[in-house]
Amino acid sequence: MAKKASIDIGSEYLEKYGFSVPEKHTFQSKKGLSKTIVEEISHIKEEPEWMKKIRLEALDIFFKKPMPAWTDSEALSRINFDDIYYYLRSSDKTAESWDDVPQDVKKTFDRLGIPEAEKKFLAGVTSQFDSEAVYHSIQETLTKKGVIFLDMDSGLKQYPDIVKQYFGSVIPSADNKFAALNTAVWSGGSFIYVPRGVKVDLPLQAYFRINAKNAGQFERTLIIADEGSDIHYIEGCTAPSYTTNSLHSAVVELIALPGSTIRYTTIQNWSKNVFNLVTKRAVAHEGATVRWIDANLGSGLTIKFPCVYLVGPKAHGEILSVAFAGSGQHQDTGGKIYHAAPDTTSTITSKSVSKDGGRSSYRGLLKVHKGAKNAKSAVRCDALLMDPESRSDTYPTMEVEERSASIAHEATVAKIGEEQLFYLMSRGLDEKAAMTMIVNGFMEPFIKTLPLEYAVEMNRLIELEMEGAVG
Repeated sequence: MAKKASIDIGSEYLEKYGFSVPEKHTFQSKKGLSKTIVEEISHIKEEPEWMKKIRLEALDIFFKKPMPAWTDSEALSRINFDDIYYYLRSSDKTAESWDDVPQDVKKTFDRLGIPEAEKKFLAGVTSQFDSEAVYHSIQETLTKKGVIFLDMDSGLKQYPDIVKQYFGSVIPSADNKFAALNTAVWSGGSFIYVPRGVKVDLPLQAYFRINAKNAGQFERTLIIADEGSDIHYIEGCTAPSYTTNSLHSAVVELIALPGSTIRYTTIQNWSKNVFNLVTKRAVAHEGATVRWIDANLGSGLTIKFPCVYLVGPKAHGEILSVAFAGSGQHQDTGGKIYHAAPDTTSTITSKSVSKDGGRSSYRGLLKVHKGAKNAKSAVRCDALLMDPESRSDTYPTMEVEERSASIAHEATVAKIGEEQLFYLMSRGLDEKAAMTMIVNGFMEPFIKTLPLEYAVEMNRLIELEMEGAVG
């Protein structure tokens, strides 16, 4: 009997997101991680010597650091770092027209609706296929205002001084094992600089697609919002549903200079064969605002805690994290806020749904440093369990060193209510539709933050996740 090609995650997901195209690479590294592989990546990208040095130092850190023991160690132990391709190149250049993108790759993004979305409601798009960006575009009006939106490799080539100043300044290689891994083998991602006082009205988007089996994707994103500027960035991601595992380990650094606003929205929809181990952190200076809006609906294991350092007076940070854990999934998510200046404010809101034996964990940290007078923060985490087999854990940590701080914390864990189901079913809904409506209502605080087109897509993703929830 032929080996089954994909895992069972719902026919609609397979049709819409879990498909793959034949693998055609202009370059493919050998499996496994070594100094030779890292030097090869740096050489192919024609990088400056200082970046190669950063990569090699990070590789040493990765090898020396143990795997994290505080999270799902059993799941992490299944990652075979020697069975992964760390660099796969599908095109020799980043196209500025969809017509110049290789046909198989273009068909993939057509099927995912990216070119259509770009026409309707985006100011610019970067599309990454395995290790490299294959398409990139930005509206001319933004270019004239001085907005820089490039894939990260092009950013390093064209603006080396800015990259050298900020790369690793928020998340150094030694921060954690997977930040070190990303720094050693990073490829692709986004580089954005918004000049002083410029407000970007439409979102910029990056879409990350893993196509190859046993692939690693390690994009690096760096966003700098200069004084008084405003930017909304959206990222999406999907992968085919293979029986073998893939690894996604990104690093995202945000720098919000005085009075600026950065909003960073993620809709993660990886297939369940993907390990998703991401480090995201922002620094907010005086009067700046950073908003992380983070949705985790896919992957087998996700470990991700968006973070904001409030380093200037009156800086503000918001984290809205939602997670949906189905069978065989563990969503280990949450958020971290550090108050390090007076009159800073923040909110952390976490919402999770677990069904079919899925596990969701909220892991959060709120820290108020000495001297951060009048800091205010509110933390709320809600969990919804759809059945007795599912699990939800909460690990909140608060460290407050300033007596004038005002901190609120609320947490709830609830099972789906039979009375709610009965009420909805008595009005003509079947059980699946009733359960989906309850979950959509639970997720509303997240969904209403999205642009309309993304809110519709998010509701559709929740419906896909609810496949098989009954019976």
